[in-house]
Amino acid sequence: MQPTLEGIAGDTASCYPNSVALSRRVSGAMLWSVLSCMTALLPFTAFAHAIPYPVSKLLRQAGIPETATAVYVHKIGSAQPLLAINSSAAMNPASVMKLVTTFAGLELLGPAHTWKTEVYANGLLNGDTLQGDLVIKGYGDPRLNLENFWLLTRRLRQGGLRDITGDLVLDGSHFDLPNGDPALFDGKPHRSYNVLPEALLVNYRTLALRLIPQPTSRSVRILADPLLASLELRNGLRLVKGSCNDWRDAIDADVRTRTNGDVRVSVALKGSYSTDCGERTLYLGVHDAGDYIFGLFKQLWEEQGGLIRGKVRGGTAPEGTIPLETHQSPPLADIVRDINKFSNNTAARQLYLALGLTSGRTPRVPVQSTGGVATEVDNTADNSGTNSAISKDAGDTPRATLAKSGVAIQGWLTSRGLSFPELLIENGSGLSRNERISAGHVGKLLLAAFESPVMPEFISSLPIAAVDGTMKKRLNGSATAGQAHVKTGLLEGVRTIAGYVLDKSGRRVVVVFMVNHPRAGHAQPAMDELLHWVYEHAP
Repeated sequence: MQPTLEGIAGDTASCYPNSVALSRRVSGAMLWSVLSCMTALLPFTAFAHAIPYPVSKLLRQAGIPETATAVYVHKIGSAQPLLAINSSAAMNPASVMKLVTTFAGLELLGPAHTWKTEVYANGLLNGDTLQGDLVIKGYGDPRLNLENFWLLTRRLRQGGLRDITGDLVLDGSHFDLPNGDPALFDGKPHRSYNVLPEALLVNYRTLALRLIPQPTSRSVRILADPLLASLELRNGLRLVKGSCNDWRDAIDADVRTRTNGDVRVSVALKGSYSTDCGERTLYLGVHDAGDYIFGLFKQLWEEQGGLIRGKVRGGTAPEGTIPLETHQSPPLADIVRDINKFSNNTAARQLYLALGLTSGRTPRVPVQSTGGVATEVDNTADNSGTNSAISKDAGDTPRATLAKSGVAIQGWLTSRGLSFPELLIENGSGLSRNERISAGHVGKLLLAAFESPVMPEFISSLPIAAVDGTMKKRLNGSATAGQAHVKTGLLEGVRTIAGYVLDKSGRRVVVVFMVNHPRAGHAQPAMDELLHWVYEHAP
């Protein structure tokens, strides 16, 4: 629909404070600026070669050249994109890479897929006493959080077991991964987003520190959850006044571990915390996996009247033995919401590793490839596996590796008729300096997802503008609020968005915007403007 003259006048006036200047003699540069501003109100398809003026203006104000950006906009059902700027350039997508991982997960594993965690008795059961070791084997559950681990111990206790005379044995053999360095990404090894994947990952191995300002005493109260017996917490925070920008960076966590018989972890918080922050939670990964799981298990077990006499050690589950208890994770559809809504890196990496065990399967869920050839995707994958060419654990179960996951992703794309030659996935979460994909191919992925049987689960997992997740505080009060499902990405030097906008005519539009530049952190206003512009002006 063509804009009215009143609409043009109103919008050009917003571009230039004094609209009277339009009637005066202007320079060629000024005339070009006026015409560029007015093109923002004309049909999108007529100007598919240029970023809309309101967006490019904000990029210039941020000091970001358009050559460092990539934009792709495509209305659902159209043969061609409405806008494609640098859309074939391979760029770092940050957490937008989670869209590849989660869409592949939903199709390859199925929305109802669950992960199991098994508990075995390695010894003689005599009444309520296990004369031997208790073994817990993990299969990469991304949601074995505090609540679910408590449920596991509760069900075990309800089964009649009370006294464990031996050790707690942890079996993480389902993952076959090289040793990783949590400090490698950004030199902050104790930040929760740097927790590495583990087959038996309990509560993301994190410590939640609630910071509560106490203005009357000019102090900060700290509450730790879980409060493990091995934890020593020292509070050196100062309560100050001022803005709450980058509050995490104002806090220094000095973490030290010592072993003198029993392991002790000391966490000393230093720095300042503003009253304007209110109550916040700082998540840290400070414990060794074995010490963390044992401390939490012992605490929960004893709270329920149980007793464990031994220590913790690594090992494998006994072969040919029926588990005492098997815990099933929530369905993948729920886990994908956590991954995309709140950009959960650790859960995304756990899911990515699960994809490798689907390689070589016969697809079973009908999908439509871009070439019009009907293919299928297997949603019945479990932990048993069938590929004899991959590494096995002691129970002849396939072991997850990064290499197998990469093969599975490429096979899945091929089955859909999608070719992304520039695609580079390191861990599937986007927490990487090396991962690459183009804006155009992210757009094509979103177009394919809209036609997929798992479309409802996929779109509902994305943050909603001004409503929830990482988009909760964006576009508040604008007409676009609540009308966009958008995944965000943020790294140093990288800012990205990708998702769907429901325009004011009720049509769904795919939008992708990537910035790779030292000033990328200032790109948010331009990105929000593009979302709003698509809502208002997409034909």
